[in-house]
Amino acid sequence: MTLDPLFTTRCIEALLFAAAEPLSVEDLAKRLPEGADVGAGLADLYARYAGRGIELVQVAGRWRFQTATDLAFLMTEEREEPRRLSKAAQETLAIIAYHQPVTRAEIEAVRGVQASRGTLDVLLELGLVKMRGRRRTPGRPVTFGTTDAFLEHYGLATLGDLPGIAEMRAAGLLALDLPPGFTVPDPMGLRTGEDEDPLEDGDEAPEFAQDFLGDAS
Repeated sequence: MTLDPLFTTRCIEALLFAAAEPLSVEDLAKRLPEGADVGAGLADLYARYAGRGIELVQVAGRWRFQTATDLAFLMTEEREEPRRLSKAAQETLAIIAYHQPVTRAEIEAVRGVQASRGTLDVLLELGLVKMRGRRRTPGRPVTFGTTDAFLEHYGLATLGDLPGIAEMRAAGLLALDLPPGFTVPDPMGLRTGEDEDPLEDGDEAPEFAQDFLGDAS
């Protein structure tokens, strides 16, 4: 008994459309009624879909439907994976935000621990922090401050909108007793940076941050 060729083609089309993986001629034959001409059905489908958005292709001896190769660009989607800051990075960012312009040594003094080599690198890479200038003190250490991207990320119009100590305590974000040496300055009283000189072209940045210097002016 020979099946209607159109019916065979439709059956193969349905099987390939629903299959999670490519199907071989043998796979299709097992699912089709006896007498079905699988080869003819595949040839018919191949001709029908040639030049369309979806094409019938053979991969490693098996058949499947796939997007036409010249339209693959339509299927490309770029996703930006959110990057979570470590606790150390969050603490460092908070210190920079409230104490800027601040040096690495000053950050370590407030936190009470040595700054990890990669912590500032991450903040610089994400564009939340930038190098502002050099402190007019022995060694001329580089100072750090926040960027416009920091304000945008946290929905702040200006640094003056940073929460003060009373607001942080009211929100339960700050213990009643601060750790020794830790302070939360008034956001409106941030230093102006008059005690620092701007970085100049060719000015050497700290080794840990040289890869992410970018525009540090």
